[in-house]
Amino acid sequence: MPLTLAARFRRQLTLWNLLTVVILAWAAPRLLPHIGALVGVDSGPATSPQYRYVTLDGAEVSHESLRGKVVLVNFWATWCTPCRVEMPLLEQMAARHKDAGFVIVGLAVDRVSTAQVRAFVEDRGVTYPIAHVDRSAEQTFGGVRGYPTSFLIDRTGKIRQAVIGPIGPLSLEPAVRRLLADSSGL
Repeated sequence: MPLTLAARFRRQLTLWNLLTVVILAWAAPRLLPHIGALVGVDSGPATSPQYRYVTLDGAEVSHESLRGKVVLVNFWATWCTPCRVEMPLLEQMAARHKDAGFVIVGLAVDRVSTAQVRAFVEDRGVTYPIAHVDRSAEQTFGGVRGYPTSFLIDRTGKIRQAVIGPIGPLSLEPAVRRLLADSSGL
């Protein structure tokens, strides 16, 4: 006797199948932007944020001063283990593409003192510009749902990619190269 639709559904509703659905529902929104960056589909809010921050070394970085460059804005915190994991990858990416007009700006959202953020950065040998900001800076970029979060901005100042997680430098590499090769924003 053939099974009814309800009986087939109950038969497929196992703990493993349910767990798989839950994991996919959790992972998809986090991984899809990374896949988009790899294949060239924009995942950012397509806005042009206006920002101005003073870095730990006293220099000013702003949307105006960085116009014409490809910029990766990275929100992170000293207490964030995935942030620590991606810092060496970001440092390598910054060095690799510096001469082509690429800049990384790290925005530390810690509640600790700026001196503690500075010591943390120096201990890790990070050389790209870092600013210590409050959480209101996140709203300038459309919000941050987790750390680390990176926003890739094209030469015109428009956000093209927004990714969460420490694999950002790996998945954003092709997107960075595409934007650096695109001279239409100059």
